[in-house]
Amino acid sequence: MTPAASDSFFERLPVFTQFEGVALAENYQPLPNDWILATADIVGSTSAIAEGQYKAVNMAGASVISAVLNAVGRKTFPFVFGGDGALVALPGGYLQTAKDALAAVQAWVSDELHLTLRAAIVPMEDVRAQGLDVRVARFGASPDISYAMLTGGGASWAEAQMKAGRYVVQPSPAGTRPDLTGLSCRWNPIQSHNGQIVSIIAVPASTDVETNFQELVGKIIGIAAEERRASHPLPEEGPPIVFNLRGIGREARAAAPAGKRFFRKLAIFGQVALTYILDKTGRSAGGFNARTYRQELAQNSDFRKFDDGLKMTIDIDAPRLARIEQVLEEASSSGVARYGLHKQDSALLTCFVPVPMGREHIHFIDGAAGGYAMAANNLKAKLASPTLKI
Repeated sequence: MTPAASDSFFERLPVFTQFEGVALAENYQPLPNDWILATADIVGSTSAIAEGQYKAVNMAGASVISAVLNAVGRKTFPFVFGGDGALVALPGGYLQTAKDALAAVQAWVSDELHLTLRAAIVPMEDVRAQGLDVRVARFGASPDISYAMLTGGGASWAEAQMKAGRYVVQPSPAGTRPDLTGLSCRWNPIQSHNGQIVSIIAVPASTDVETNFQELVGKIIGIAAEERRASHPLPEEGPPIVFNLRGIGREARAAAPAGKRFFRKLAIFGQVALTYILDKTGRSAGGFNARTYRQELAQNSDFRKFDDGLKMTIDIDAPRLARIEQVLEEASSSGVARYGLHKQDSALLTCFVPVPMGREHIHFIDGAAGGYAMAANNLKAKLASPTLKI
C-alpha cells in the first residue's frame, strides 16, 4: 500500500449508518500491517473519580485524541474514546509525531490536571504476531461525522501491554504543552430524562462465541432502541447552553499556559455568551446558527461504539434496563460474554472542535459519575469472582 493510500485507509472504508451493523463482520477491514496503535489511559482513574475528578479524567482521555490528531494535521484516522483514555490508529510513518504528541500530553495532564497519564505505541506487526488483529469499521453517526468501530482483540491487547509497562512512551519534561486546539469542556452534565444514565461494557468471553455474541449485541441494541432516539442521552435539540465557569477554566488550561489565560477565559466566556444570545433569539452570526449547532452536537456524539466489545452510555428507563441486565447476565452465565455497567444520574460531554464554526465537531459522551471507567472496574470485579462462569 502506498503512503497516500495508507493515509486514506479510514476515509475509503464504506460507511454504515444503522448501528446494528457493528455486529456484522463484513463491515470490518483489517488495519494495514505497517500501522501503529497510540494508546493512553489514566493511572488510578477509579480513585480519581471517587475523589470527584471525573471531569478531569474525561478531559485527559479526550486530550489524547486532540493532541495526536492535531499533531498529524487533523487527518482522518481511526480513534476510540474510552472515558479515562483513548486509542488512535495511525500509519507507521507518523511514529515519531505520535510519540512526541503522547509525551507532551502526558506532561500537560500532570501539570494541569494533576493526574498521571501512561501511554504506549504498539506496532500492528506485533499485534498480529500474537494471532490477534485490529479490524476497523466506519459508523456514520451523522452526515458530517463517522466514528471507528474496532474488533479483533488487538486494541485490548495493546492496552494490556501498556498497563504491563511495555511499548512505553515516556513523558516530556514538565511544562511541555501539546497542541490541544479545539478541545472543549464547557458543557454542564446532562441529566437523565428516561430514568438513569447507564454506561455498559460487554465483551466476548472467548474467541469461540462470535455468533452468539453478535446475537447478544443485537438484543441489547434492540432493547435500547425501544426508547426514543435509541436511548440517546442528549435531547434531540442538543444540550442547553449555560455558563460553566469550571468548564471554561479547564478549556483555558488546554488553550494557554499559566500567565496567559485571563484573556483566553474572557474570549471563551464571550463565545458562550454570544452563542447563548443567538440560541435564545434564533439569529445567526457569520453563518453560525446556535440552534443548528446544538442539534449537530447531539447527532455527532459517540454515545455508543464497538471497541473489542459493545460500549454504550445510554439514557434508559428501569424496565428496559432490567431487561438488558437480564440478557447480559444470561450471556455471562452461558459463557458468551463478560460485562460491567455503571448507573448514574447524568452524562458528561467533552468536545473536540477542530475548525470553529465548522460542522465536523466531535463529541465524546461518558457517564458523569465514572461511566466507562467504573463499568470497566465492575467488569474486573466480576472476573475476579470465583463464581463467575465463563
